[in-house]
Amino acid sequence: MWRLFALLVISTLYLSAPASSAPYQLAPYKDELFAYPRILDSQFDGDYLEVEYDRPRDLDARDAVRGERVKQDYVSLDTDAVTADRTVKFGRKTISYYAVGKVDGGAKAIVVFVHGLGSGRDTGVDDWIHGGNFNRIKNLMMRNDGVYLSPSFSNFRTGGAEEMRDLINFGSVMSPGAPVFLACGSMGASLCWRLIRDDSVRPLLGGVLLLDPVMDGDDIRFAAALPPAERIPILITGSREDTRVGWKGQRDLFIALKKAVPDYPIRYVLFSAGTHGLSWRMVDWRTTLNWMLETKGG
Repeated sequence: MWRLFALLVISTLYLSAPASSAPYQLAPYKDELFAYPRILDSQFDGDYLEVEYDRPRDLDARDAVRGERVKQDYVSLDTDAVTADRTVKFGRKTISYYAVGKVDGGAKAIVVFVHGLGSGRDTGVDDWIHGGNFNRIKNLMMRNDGVYLSPSFSNFRTGGAEEMRDLINFGSVMSPGAPVFLACGSMGASLCWRLIRDDSVRPLLGGVLLLDPVMDGDDIRFAAALPPAERIPILITGSREDTRVGWKGQRDLFIALKKAVPDYPIRYVLFSAGTHGLSWRMVDWRTTLNWMLETKGG
């Protein structure tokens, strides 16, 4: 009788206990328009993908003005209501940045766009270029209680890295516990590797997206040497027609890290065609960030 009574009590407590909150993930947003099209090749248990890029479909049919303005279907300007043009001062330096979403703090995740050479913070919030993909990341952050930042910085060396470090630390104070994701375009990847090496920044990072990146073997050797608890999920993307940076070196560095540390959380996505900068149009933000959230959270 007592055993039966005890089982009834335990069952009642179990059923009445509040369900544990689900892990934070980004909900779908226009996935049917932005998800990767046909996968041509998959290796390393899906960590290496070659994704089809078809100009008639992914450029001509997507843009109202080829390469300059995407069709309206790909864009929602709801983000305008939660977009701010901000400046913040650290000592003698003033950093200008755009913020979209939880601009005054309390965000569940922070995405920082680190632009490449010849670009700027305006690029990161332009709704109409690159197939509307910047508009998508703005919407994903707004609709999932996150914040998206597109800052200026002075250079791609120590000074720029210090500015981004200060901005990241500022964002983390505004949104305590929110993982920070760096989205680094081309030359911006060199600055992001400086941030990865920074002991004050690395613990805050939930992942790094290296889009058509400039990188070298020292970067991969540093990542390989990190202890398991400090490993940061990394996505590298490239395209077969990129003659400015080249994709083969990127692929080789990905493979080198996989061979050195087989369980390191790194992925490489190669687009079957397309020139330098294509990744800004084609990268699937939601799939990537959810993988990083799951990996880092796990």
